Amino acid sequence: MLSLSNHEVETIAAHLIKGMVCFYQVDQKKIFHLPDDEDYFNYDLTPEEEDILDEIEDDPDNFAEFVRMEAPQEHKMMEDFVLRQVKDKGFQDELFNALSKPKASTAFKFLIDGAPKMKEIWKEYRLDKYKDWVMEQVDSFNYA
Repeated sequence: MLSLSNHEVETIAAHLIKGMVCFYQVDQKKIFHLPDDEDYFNYDLTPEEEDILDEIEDDPDNFAEFVRMEAPQEHKMMEDFVLRQVKDKGFQDELFNALSKPKASTAFKFLIDGAPKMKEIWKEYRLDKYKDWVMEQVDSFNYA
């Protein structure tokens, strides 16, 4: 049965937010992170990263894989953030408008980055949601 410390959950969540895929080696209690293929398709793996992938391939049951949220989940998280955390009605409308257009994530980030107080609240909110997401994946790993 896989169980992670709060620090391990936060570490994995932070790597996922940065676009990485994480692998947790169950017997050694080690976290490995690699660039997500979808985001880094021109990225050449280092010899160390190739060794990690070989080890995972040789003993897949000893590794739990953690992936980031899909785009629709991220979008829902942004909408929930606007509803729950943004009190300024004008700014809330701007954010919802940004989320209704193509390149919604980019527009949302641009607006949030322009509001330093909101940016900090968003970073904390997003990290908390990703920690929940990591725990959901732990549950799935344990269930399987």
